[in-house]
Amino acid sequence: MAGRINDEDVKAVRDAVPIDAVVSEYLQLRNAGGGNLKGLCPFHDEKSPSFQVSPSKGLFHCFGCQEGGDTITFVMKVDHLSFSEVVERLAGQAGITLRYEEGGYNPSHQRGERIRLVEAHKVAAQFYMDQLESAEAEIGRKFLAERGFDQAAAAHFGVGYSPAGWDHLTRFLRGKGFTDKELITSGISQEGRRGPIDRFRGRLMWPIRDIGGEVVGFGARRLREDDNGPKYLNTPETPIYRKSQVLYGIDLAKKEIAKSSRAVVVEGYTDVMACHLAGITTAIATCGTAFGGDHIKILRRLLMDNGSARVIFTFDGDSAGQKAALRAFEDDQKFAAETYIAVAPDGMDPCDLRLAKGDEAVADLVEPRTPLFEFALRHIVSRYDLETPAGRAAALDEAAPVVARIKNSGAQHEVAVQLAGMLGILDTQFVVKRVSQLARWARDRGGRGPAPSRPQQPYEAAATRASAAGPALTLRNPVYATERELLKLALQRPELVSPAFDAYGVDEFTAAPYVAVREAIIEAGGADLGTQDPQAYLVRVREAAPDDAVRAMVTELAVEAILRRSVDEVYAGQQLVAVRRRAVDRRIRDVQGSLTRLGTHSDPARLSAVQEELMVLQRYDRALQDLGAQAL
Repeated sequence: MAGRINDEDVKAVRDAVPIDAVVSEYLQLRNAGGGNLKGLCPFHDEKSPSFQVSPSKGLFHCFGCQEGGDTITFVMKVDHLSFSEVVERLAGQAGITLRYEEGGYNPSHQRGERIRLVEAHKVAAQFYMDQLESAEAEIGRKFLAERGFDQAAAAHFGVGYSPAGWDHLTRFLRGKGFTDKELITSGISQEGRRGPIDRFRGRLMWPIRDIGGEVVGFGARRLREDDNGPKYLNTPETPIYRKSQVLYGIDLAKKEIAKSSRAVVVEGYTDVMACHLAGITTAIATCGTAFGGDHIKILRRLLMDNGSARVIFTFDGDSAGQKAALRAFEDDQKFAAETYIAVAPDGMDPCDLRLAKGDEAVADLVEPRTPLFEFALRHIVSRYDLETPAGRAAALDEAAPVVARIKNSGAQHEVAVQLAGMLGILDTQFVVKRVSQLARWARDRGGRGPAPSRPQQPYEAAATRASAAGPALTLRNPVYATERELLKLALQRPELVSPAFDAYGVDEFTAAPYVAVREAIIEAGGADLGTQDPQAYLVRVREAAPDDAVRAMVTELAVEAILRRSVDEVYAGQQLVAVRRRAVDRRIRDVQGSLTRLGTHSDPARLSAVQEELMVLQRYDRALQDLGAQAL
């Protein structure tokens, strides 16, 4: 077994791979002020961004779910990898050769399972691409050409061909050092009578990449009539491939989706290709499954749920396409974005439309025109005879609950008015009241929650999870707010508070979580260390934290914006003085209590010593008040 990765190499990986570049592979980031960036958290559902990234410190922190850490921690959590797997992946991206403290460097034995499976897919994808040039693959090249895709298009999307033999790829991957167990686990191969054989044979192959751009599966299209398998065959569920959590083309589309706040959801691989080649570079598709909640989570992080975001679904005009549209509508309310449906008048999909009418027709198709809710309502209404009172009433009974599901009250009212028009009901207010009644009934049935309140601020979020051993933290308590600000300065701008801060004892902090952070800074070597190498300093403080709760607090304080826009030595001195004066004031009260308990008949020497201490403390407090940081 290989030993642990050399610490210097781990630091080199951290320094070489910017955290904002890594996080941006998974979600859209925007300016949060103070040099920080913000986005929708990938670790929990939220409507407004509480996830922040500090590029200068190499840290991230979510003020909603409290997840936080550095670049390595982020990839570990988002991709469910081990520490060594992440370091190895990032080192590969940065071109860094890792050293191991025991056993030397042997990649075949030092890769974790996920990285091995991803590598197998990467090699397989290149194998398939190479095979597309073979004589046997003529049928595949013809298939692509008939749909308007040339060699450059195939190369851009990594389209390949799987040979018709039983084990061409399996033998090739064995030659590259992959084990039979790895090939079966990856889904690339399957068990045969005499050992593993290729899962995909004689088919056109599309590599399916995750949002980070790594190949995690394949989609295979049948080409020959004697192929008795399904028209499309996808990779089975594996440790790295979950069809409900991948979107074909997301690696190519993510930047434009984030930039334009628009996503186009199509039904197949060739539709994605057609859209991209027609200039619709926000097109994506599901992989053998209906568009669902996990797909929405991926898109929401890219769209940022801003008011101008648009999601356009394109479906075939047949009954299956209509059912797919209605399934999409079931999840419509999980989007803050507006959702639309696009169906070509003649029912053609984007691939056929591009072939028949050109790129402009595809671009025109995906212009948002028909809201998805309107499509769903018209589908319902079309099944009833609206010429009769009974038909209109029945249609209203089925359609009104659909409208009642719309969470935004203003939009709900507007759609209710439109529904009245669709049904031909002249009394619009009757329909509006019916929808409102159903919405109210649904809320009551689900049970009333607590009254809505304003969003928590970062300090208050910390308060809700403060250690039971310490007092609750709240902005209304200026003591805790000042202590927090000083710790933020010690972690983010140590040069402004050092060396004075390093002379502060843990007893100068009164909130238990802050005491723990102060102890971690001491254990790491003090704030003065941060003036030399800020990122290494933060890593050491996090490593010195006794548990995950304190580590999370360190990350939070290192990422959270300092309350003053212009931070200088004067502001830092004010925080140092405020914390010190409160500590002195607490000690003065303790000493005054001691004097009261001693009384006039106590030991004169003891009484004199306590009185002397009180005078020294009071003089020091006046000096702090008059001279500020100069008195520290």
